[in-house]
Amino acid sequence: MFITMNRIEVSEDFANHFEQNFRQRARLVDRMPGFIRNLLLRPANPAEEPYIVMTFWESEAHFQNWVNSPEFKEGHARSGTLPREAFRAHNRLETFEVVTDSNAE
Repeated sequence: MFITMNRIEVSEDFANHFEQNFRQRARLVDRMPGFIRNLLLRPANPAEEPYIVMTFWESEAHFQNWVNSPEFKEGHARSGTLPREAFRAHNRLETFEVVTDSNAE
């Protein structure tokens, strides 16, 4: 399994709008081959910590197919509805290969 974590620092004034965007997302990723799950994690301390968007994939190849797809471009076009000042910093994408999984053991 392959997991991505996108750390997004959102200004408190825009937190509700940011969350609403995810609630109303296009859901194009949900139909992509190899896609498993998407989570939006709200930080315990939004003034100092980032939101985390996690996606779970069968493999890195499936994730790369998503990133290079027209659906990716279309799905991310909605993120432009928030102004630059909504974000405290640039987002940071981290990627991981699962080594162990308690659900599989």
